[in-house]
Amino acid sequence: MNNARRQQLTEAATLLLNARRSHTPIADLPAELQPQSLDEAVFIHGIMAAELGPVGGWKIGAGSPEATPFFAPMPRAWMVPSGTRLSGPRFRYRVLEAEIAFLLGHDLPPRATPYTRDEVVAAIASCHPIIEELESGLIDPKAATHLSAMADLQMHGGFIYGSACPNWQAIDFKTESVTLTIDGKVEVERNGSNTSGDLMRLLPYLANEGAARTGGLKAGQWITTGSWTGNTPARTGSLAEATFTHAGSINLRFA
Repeated sequence: MNNARRQQLTEAATLLLNARRSHTPIADLPAELQPQSLDEAVFIHGIMAAELGPVGGWKIGAGSPEATPFFAPMPRAWMVPSGTRLSGPRFRYRVLEAEIAFLLGHDLPPRATPYTRDEVVAAIASCHPIIEELESGLIDPKAATHLSAMADLQMHGGFIYGSACPNWQAIDFKTESVTLTIDGKVEVERNGSNTSGDLMRLLPYLANEGAARTGGLKAGQWITTGSWTGNTPARTGSLAEATFTHAGSINLRFA
């Protein structure tokens, strides 16, 4: 990537950051600033993450069992526990995804020999149900260029985590069920619906292929593994709750 292109992508990151911070979303990035590849979207991630404070973890997912995973940083400042009331103009888009996340108990620094799946699992301190709250500097991310939405931290807006689920290793995530309700009404009810097929494959990928970007995974960081419920919009003042059959439940309220 030449310096001129780096400057354009830096301008793109600045536009997205300013749109979020000023609560004045834009329709899309100008054509010349739009990322043209996932690598360029990743470059924008790095600039945005550096501006938003320490990285608290990573969101990773795959669109199908065969797809290559893609991941983005999550700011630590946007992580809150279940029961939190989300208030303020930052919460404009209010789209929710129920997910399964893992809290790391040990560092996984970059190394020449790839980590095995068992080594990565051994580094996990706990497993939690979470809701990812989606936000964007784009007015309607689905109407904007796909790579613009991907560059905007994959639309990450908030990470709301539930209690650790005991004996999580016994859960069959391929058959686990989840229900997402808003104000008591069931909006989504699905079974074995994580699109990556085997969500546990995502963690070794992040520890190995992702190490050049992450600088290595660190104890205390969260890894969330993609939506089980698609994208569900919520209203101001609404109470949302996601309940997994074995992994537990999580709730939040919008002001």
